[in-house]
Amino acid sequence: MELKRETLADALGVQHAPVAAPARIVSLVPSITELLFALGLGDQVVGRTHYCIHPAAAVAALPSVGGTKKIRHSRLRALQPTHVILNIDENPKLLAEQLAEYVPQVIVTHPLTPEDNVPLYRLLGGIFNREVEAEALVAEFERALMLLRRAAWPKRRVLYLIWRKPWMGVSRDTYIARMLALVGWETLPTESEARYPVLEPDKALLDAADLILFSSEPYRFQLTDLETFARDYDCPLEKLRLIDGEMTSWYGSRAIQGLRYMEQFAREIAELVGYLSDAR
Repeated sequence: MELKRETLADALGVQHAPVAAPARIVSLVPSITELLFALGLGDQVVGRTHYCIHPAAAVAALPSVGGTKKIRHSRLRALQPTHVILNIDENPKLLAEQLAEYVPQVIVTHPLTPEDNVPLYRLLGGIFNREVEAEALVAEFERALMLLRRAAWPKRRVLYLIWRKPWMGVSRDTYIARMLALVGWETLPTESEARYPVLEPDKALLDAADLILFSSEPYRFQLTDLETFARDYDCPLEKLRLIDGEMTSWYGSRAIQGLRYMEQFAREIAELVGYLSDAR
């Protein structure tokens, strides 16, 4: 297999050289933690956040340094990391600046579209000498994306809820919205200055939505939440659906499973109204 050596520049344009010896990696991004294991780097991951849950048995054995917003710097220092991996959406800029004072390499990621997973695989594969493993993930991802795009999905307007009290959704300038767009789903509101806007579920907004999706994260919506919403806002219960937030919002290796999930989820919705054509 001919390997593709990408420029090893992270989301901030910082160049990273391939490691010459085994690294000591701390991941402060749950989906990246899972990706590192998928790349065969589990023995080089020395720390994580308490939100890092996959792969369950492996991460349970790793020390936690805190959350994605606040960490215990003394605990992270004690792990003597050579590399800490961050994400622009999940980790605050101040944290990145603090880490840069004592961590040799801070790698910043920021996938904005599902397709951004390909350079992400190659970035981490190139830095940590896992190019073969990275290309295997690239091939698997591209296959899943091709199968998803094979269908001519009917256009739908969807309201995707991630929080309550207050209600919050996603703008079209997010990874989640672009994952949904792969099956022809356009998120509401159509325009928003905030990437994760606070919403007022008034009649105009609810009538505009063909589907209202309740994510399993960061707020874990339950079926009872859908029933309450339908009653409180006089909204047809058949428009409301639970959706797996990991499958729509996690990049990294889980994005491959996410593409397959979206195909099945959207197909089930489409079949309810009797319309879906497959490109042959």
